This record gives sequence, structure tokens and C-alpha cells, in this order.
Amino acid sequence: MSHQSRFQFDKESLGLLHEALERMEQGFRELPPQEQREDRDAMRRVLLEVAGRMQDNYPYFHPQYAGQMLKPPHAIARLAYSLAMYINPNNHALDGSRASSPMEKEAVAEIARMFGWDAHLGHLTGGGTMANLEALWVAGELAPGKAIVASGQAHYTHSRISAVLKLPFEAIRCDDRARMEMNALEDRLRRGGVGTVVATLGTTATGSVDPLAEILALRERYGFRLHADCAYGGYFTLASNLAPPARAAFDRLGEVDSIVIDPHKHGLQPYGCGCVLFRDPAVGSLYKHDSPYTYFSSKELHLGEISLECSRAGASAVALWATQRLFPLVRGGEFAAMLDACREAALELHGRLGKDRRCITAFEPELDIVVWALRAGSLAESSAAARKLFEDSARRGLHLAVAELPARPYFPHAGAEATVTCLRSVLLKGQAPDWRRLLEI
Repeated sequence: MSHQSRFQFDKESLGLLHEALERMEQGFRELPPQEQREDRDAMRRVLLEVAGRMQDNYPYFHPQYAGQMLKPPHAIARLAYSLAMYINPNNHALDGSRASSPMEKEAVAEIARMFGWDAHLGHLTGGGTMANLEALWVAGELAPGKAIVASGQAHYTHSRISAVLKLPFEAIRCDDRARMEMNALEDRLRRGGVGTVVATLGTTATGSVDPLAEILALRERYGFRLHADCAYGGYFTLASNLAPPARAAFDRLGEVDSIVIDPHKHGLQPYGCGCVLFRDPAVGSLYKHDSPYTYFSSKELHLGEISLECSRAGASAVALWATQRLFPLVRGGEFAAMLDACREAALELHGRLGKDRRCITAFEPELDIVVWALRAGSLAESSAAARKLFEDSARRGLHLAVAELPARPYFPHAGAEATVTCLRSVLLKGQAPDWRRLLEI
């Protein structure tokens, strides 16, 4: 007979950490002992106080939290990160990360191979924003003063980064599926002055996938650098259940100039862990710098020599390496099956909402984000109903999100500039929560 037990945090795996610490300690047994003066009673009091404070959180780790892009790291990532923190390596230079720098290179190379790149330049970053900054910085160095363009649904970080880099930024309008509109893009390209086009494969609002094949065709005609922001959606290149338009876009990713992906989203990693990749390793020459003291024990390339960031947590690389060792990034593997489950959960929710007369589902999710509006007599009434449902569902323990989106896909007679508050659910945990709590409201 099946039964459900109360929720529990994983504590059993801590025994594995103890065993691994004993193994790691053997490598340093020749060191003289060091005196430890920690006040364990005081530490216990503070740690329990921290635990109390941390209770004041939404259950980000649980399937009932289906709002923002928050996913708990896998146990192997938590344990490997904790293990590395006892040494606390700095992956800026090999001198501070003899083990974790090579592990980062190996892990990043596996991510690059996922997109078909054997030769590449890449490294981890503190997150997708820093990764996109590096990609657009390189693009700006190669096309000084030229504009960066992205879809109106691209992440807001691109306009911010462009401002930091003192480069013009322009948003291209989207179609009714929240993808970059190709006629609008070509109209802008005809006017000239565009140095970089950002294609988003997995927008953060709707999970939409820009038509990469068509953008690549425009690159042949107009000549620009093409950056793929896959911070959210990149791992879906391994999925087996994408619809043909999304599958076609992911299958051409190897032809872009740079890619950003966030292992701290679908990649099962703790925050913060981003990754930037360049197809042409020669862009590494743009990072050239001199340091009178940082490098002294190795003639090999340091990660700090191909990164705008300096100090970076080696523990992030160790956690990612361990996770990919347990779950290789291959199609048909266990990790890929997790991605399939994410989209299946989203399709299930989309189907249920489509049968509910209160809801308007404008388009099927391309990845694992579902967005819908509520039927009402006006946009204002629909928006108010969405905000109320957001609050009511949270009180029932189901946490969603809201998004302000163009109204036309949901209300065809709305003005071109009109927006409506929609409900949004992110199914990146790969499990469908108890949707009855939503559908009964």
C-alpha cells in the first residue's frame, strides 16, 4: 500500500559527506596538526538561529512552489560544494585551485560538447548576467559602437549590459508566441549599424524560443555577431519531446558565435553558477592582461586570463563536475529524462487550463513555462483576477508568479501596446504539483 510521509529535508546523505571528508583528509596527513578553538555551543546557538530565520521562506525547493525559476540543487552538488568549501579554492588562477580549475575546464568542455563544440573558449561565472556581460563585451570589442538588438521578451539584463558597455541597444517586437518577429528584425538590419543580435532560446517570461534558423539566414545576408542567450533554456537541447520549431532552433545552436547557459537553473547547481562559451577560441586574446603577482607556479592558461571576473568560487566548479559525473549531458540519459519530465508537466498543466473556461491559453509551452490569462470583461478586470488568483493560490500552498505581457495573444481586439497581467508557472522541478488547488479556486 502506498502512503505519503511528511516533507523532510535530506539528512541521510550527510553521512556521505563525512566519508568523503575522511578520504580528502588523507591527502593532507603530512601537515602538522592545527589548534581548533571554535566555541561549539556558541556555533550551535547561532546555527539554530539561522535555521529559524530560514523558515521565513517560500518553499522554493518543493513542487508546490511553481512560480519563479528556483530549483533545489541535487544532493551530489550540495555535498561536493560543501566538500570543496573545506579547502575554499579560488578558480581565478591555478595557484589557488590546482584541482578545481581543471575540474572546471572538464565540466565546461562537456557543456560545450552538448552544443557540438569541441574547440571552444569558455568558463563558469557567478550567473547568467555576468556571462551575458562577457559575451556582449566581446561582441562590442569586435564591432565597436554598433548596436545590440534582442527581442522585446529578452531578459532585461541585455539593455542594462549595453548601457554599461556604452553600446546602443534596441528591442525588436515579438510575434503572438513571444518570439522575435523576423520581419521586424530584418527591417532593423536593413538600416545598418547592428553589430550583434541576441537570440533567446527560452525567454524568462514565457519560455519562448526565437527562430534561430531564420536568424542565421539573416546573418548570411547582413553580417552580424550572433549571441544565444540560453541561460534558462539551454539544457533543453538534450530533450526528446520538443515541438518541431523549438527542436529546429536548438539543433542549430552550434552555429552561433557565443552561448550563455545557467547550470544553477536546470543544471541542478547551487546559486550562483553561470557559463559563457565562445565558438572561436581566438577571442581569448581580448582578455589579455599583465599581473605582477597572480601567476607563478604554472605556465598553463589560467581561467583568470579568459574571464572578466577575478576571484570565483572553486566550489562551484567542483559541484558542477560532480553532478555531470553522476548525470552525463547526453541525449537519452537520466539527466535528459529530467528535462523531458519538465516539459511533460508543463504540457499537462497547459492542457488542463485549456479545458477550464475561466482561462485563456494563447499558445502551447515550448519548454516548461506555462502562461495564461483569465477571462473577464476588460483587461483591467482580467489583470485584477489574475492577481487575486495569485494570492489565493499562495494561501492554499501553491505558489505561482505573475507576468505583465502583451494582451493581444489573449485578447485579439486589444490595442497593439496594451498589456495584461497573466499567471505564470515554471515547472523546472519536473513534477506537477497538486493542480487541484488551483483548478478548484
